[in-house]
Amino acid sequence: MITASQVTVIRGGRPLISEIDISLRPGRFTVIIGPNGAGKSTLLKVLSGEIVPDDGEVSCHGKPLRQLSALQLAADRAVLPQSTALSFPFTALEVVRMGAIAHGSLDPTRAARQALVRVGLEGFEARPYSALSGGEQQRVQFARALAQVPVAVDQGRARALFLDEPTSSLDIGHQIGVLEIAREFSRRGGAVLAILHDLNLAAEFADHLVVMDRGRIVSAGSPAATINDEVIGEVYGIRGAVGRLPAAHVPYVLPQARLSSEAKAG
Repeated sequence: MITASQVTVIRGGRPLISEIDISLRPGRFTVIIGPNGAGKSTLLKVLSGEIVPDDGEVSCHGKPLRQLSALQLAADRAVLPQSTALSFPFTALEVVRMGAIAHGSLDPTRAARQALVRVGLEGFEARPYSALSGGEQQRVQFARALAQVPVAVDQGRARALFLDEPTSSLDIGHQIGVLEIAREFSRRGGAVLAILHDLNLAAEFADHLVVMDRGRIVSAGSPAATINDEVIGEVYGIRGAVGRLPAAHVPYVLPQARLSSEAKAG
């Protein structure tokens, strides 16, 4: 659905991401992990059309993103950014309606109410967005994205959901809830790309895991094949202590001491 070929982004003479090839496929939940500054958010912005790469090409359904209008992009994908600052006193319902309007809903208010129910915020419609907690604001923004792409496939055309650290302000219950909604979106034929810092959540929910470091993809594949002591130690500089849950063989990570410089060198 969305494919990047040899994309590079340079800022201040320094590459933020370099020569990256990646594909987001319908029906697949892709998760990007990696340390701070690895280039994860930059790659997401390139794939969603927010940033035009300095080199390489990104296409959606076979057409270069640079040839698509903002309206066409809005029809094909929705984005949940890391954070959103609003300058006007919108209510929660008004924020979510923006996504429904971008979708072209015939009844954006009804669509917005439905999206708020999906994220567990029924009854929050009239509350000022600025008065909500950080986690509630994040769920409102997630509802806005869902209202923009309410179905994973529309008239045979798959849509994409981009989630940049969607669980960062949420308690564990709502973290699971958000990721379950995203996984259901992918299982219905949409493409999902999420950036996560919790390696255990990444291992549980990802169909395809991408590990980034210093602007490059250093490993990609299934969680079972990608999350291991070697990769975790190399990328994060810690003793990964990666195990396997007996039933599902899902990797889990129990961080220990940071690797010494001697251990890294060896």
